[in-house]
Amino acid sequence: MQTVQTKYFQYGEEEINHLSRVDEVLGAAIQRMGKIERVIIPDLFAALVHAIVGQLISAKAAHTIWNRMQDRLGEITPRHIAAQSVEHIQQCGITRKKAVCIHELSQLISEGTFSLDALSDLSDTDVINKLTSLNGIGKWTAEMLLIHSMERPDIVSWGDIAIRRGMMKLYGHSSITKQQFDHYRRQYTPFGSVASIYLWEISFE
Repeated sequence: MQTVQTKYFQYGEEEINHLSRVDEVLGAAIQRMGKIERVIIPDLFAALVHAIVGQLISAKAAHTIWNRMQDRLGEITPRHIAAQSVEHIQQCGITRKKAVCIHELSQLISEGTFSLDALSDLSDTDVINKLTSLNGIGKWTAEMLLIHSMERPDIVSWGDIAIRRGMMKLYGHSSITKQQFDHYRRQYTPFGSVASIYLWEISFE
């Protein structure tokens, strides 16, 4: 089995102290929970495939499929995945739509038509715009890449159900509006990604 390299999202006292200062409720949760280690995938292509796999399914299901992909497909690189058939990719347990998306993406990158490396010089908004111009990639997928590979510091995704659920649990809401969400998101700036890491954890408690 070819295993994609991972590491933990880098953050420390500066981020924790800031969030605790601007939001006492979140600060109390951080103190209670201690440091949360969030696994990320530094390789942009592998991280993007991982995010596509995770679209609209549970984290547990995504984890199972991701392990199966690494086991059956081998290297998660543009050239290697482009050489696979859509059917073979789909047999790892994903929809045909996702398999087509991953295959097309692999071809675009291996041919040099689309450069993932060029994203590192762009703003968060421009990264999202660039990625969402591709077939099968929406804003949530782009935001997951920003956090889980590029380690951008200030991403809080409205499109992520677990983050919204974490906010509702943390602040005692039975539902949450976009306006309420944006209020909290602005409060977390410039360290929204660390807030997201805690909100994910809270949502599954």
